[in-house]
Amino acid sequence: MRDLAQKWTPMPDWHEAVIEVPGLTVRTRIGLNQYLVSGDLDAWSSVSGLPAHGAGAFGKAEGERYSVQAARDRLLVVSTAQLDMENGWHEQGFGVTAISAGLHVFEAEGPAVADLIARATPLDPRAASASAAMSFGGVSAVLYHHEAALRIHVDRSLATYLWTWMETAAAAIEATGKDR
Repeated sequence: MRDLAQKWTPMPDWHEAVIEVPGLTVRTRIGLNQYLVSGDLDAWSSVSGLPAHGAGAFGKAEGERYSVQAARDRLLVVSTAQLDMENGWHEQGFGVTAISAGLHVFEAEGPAVADLIARATPLDPRAASASAAMSFGGVSAVLYHHEAALRIHVDRSLATYLWTWMETAAAAIEATGKDR
């Protein structure tokens, strides 16, 4: 019987995996709690204390708990601690779903992040966009800046693919010597 597992790229050890070339470092960000909030975002804001609108594409998110705009009526809420709110529909008109197990988070840092972005998406990182959801490296992702890093949230099932894509892009960035 054929071993079909051999045709798939093995999943890296996310706790140890690092892509590092001059000007660019990419690694997994472990330990974040992620929630999808849908519905009446103004009601969510009044209950949670977070703004009704989150950071857009390439926008700046700050702190240990923040939100990122994933769609017109949808936020990705990211926190270092669990939210003090139940999953499910709330009578105020919004729903909360814990999705930490469904999304993998990468962080990219360094002056060559701009070149990584240019290779991954046709969007201009200097142009404002309401939604942080976009195509990045051929997959749907949510992107924004947090402190000095670019954070990339991607479906966990696509994390190995995106990692392999970023390894290839990093090798090309190193070969061209850009942004150093």
